[in-house]
Amino acid sequence: MSDSKVSICNSLSEIDESSWDVLGEPDYPFTRHAFLFGLEQHGCLEPFGWHPVYFLIYEGSVLAAALPCYIKTNSYGELVFDHAWSQAYQRSGLDYYPKLVTAIPYTPATGERFLINQALVSNDGDAQDYRLLLSSAAIKFCQEQRLSSWHILFAHARILRLLESKTIMLRSDIQFHWQNQQYTDFEDFLSRLNSRKRKNIRKERIAAHQQGLEIKMFEGHELDAREWLRVHELYAAIYQRKYGTATLTPAFLQHLGKSLGDRVLVATARDADEIVAASLFFRSDSHLYGRIWGCEGYTRDLHFECCYYQGIEYCINRQLEWFDPGAQGEHKMSRGFLPRKTWSGHWISQAEFRTAIAGFLQQEQQYIEDYQAQLMQHSPYRKDQN
Repeated sequence: MSDSKVSICNSLSEIDESSWDVLGEPDYPFTRHAFLFGLEQHGCLEPFGWHPVYFLIYEGSVLAAALPCYIKTNSYGELVFDHAWSQAYQRSGLDYYPKLVTAIPYTPATGERFLINQALVSNDGDAQDYRLLLSSAAIKFCQEQRLSSWHILFAHARILRLLESKTIMLRSDIQFHWQNQQYTDFEDFLSRLNSRKRKNIRKERIAAHQQGLEIKMFEGHELDAREWLRVHELYAAIYQRKYGTATLTPAFLQHLGKSLGDRVLVATARDADEIVAASLFFRSDSHLYGRIWGCEGYTRDLHFECCYYQGIEYCINRQLEWFDPGAQGEHKMSRGFLPRKTWSGHWISQAEFRTAIAGFLQQEQQYIEDYQAQLMQHSPYRKDQN
């Protein structure tokens, strides 16, 4: 690959789905062509400040590697928070936006960000050559386009550390994840918790199921168009009540149901034939990812049942190793989720800000270490299970 060059396109409509889907982790749903191009096709990106830029490496006519990126005019939907950096730029009379982001829009799920065709590499050294070439191209693009920075979000820490030679600085945060300890069933999982947490989960599950609702997990293709519209209606209503505008469109959700097969799941609560609450999940061969939630009115403990306990039960039944229910939420700890680090990488163009942000990250890292240690002192698991 010594003479390989990086090209750029602005839409996955220019790339054949089968060529794209041999890249990266084939079972990781969020970098599949259907997911990323679906966001483009169905109005989920540019209205909210996401402008696609795909860096590509070809070996002859074969797509060998890719780096999906977005030019951002805000920090919305990233879930790695850099508002303080933006404000510092503004106070200094500099522009923080636009910037370049390597991320899955609205999706704080760790995964491979440098997508490589494994059939074309014989060892990790070859793969690293592709990563370094893509990194150089991204940095050069930022310099040519006068972008303030490049941010690689929710990437594997090992890969980010390999890129530190490119002056990419590492940053960590905390999410709450559940790990399958080869539980035989949900009761086996509960038996590993301390008595208080075990009793509370049982009470919450009973309360959720005493409302006369039918609660069940479905694969995406099992829902018809009307049901997908209802799932979107419930999800959008949450945004209207709390956050503003829903970023995912009805057409996008329907597209996922048709195109991702058993990689997309929905836990629904139904009153007769009407869906009154729904939680959307995605899965790989080893992980379950919880994403969006919507409900009509309030039903006691229904959120915990649809978003957490249905997911845990699914992982146990399907022998998935890990359940990532989404960003934030210390309340997840009492339900069996433990604090785990997530990682991002940051390249800053302006030298003085690069130095200042490096100092900030060093201090923040110590805070994250202390925070994780303090949280682990309140583990919900029995002491012989920690």
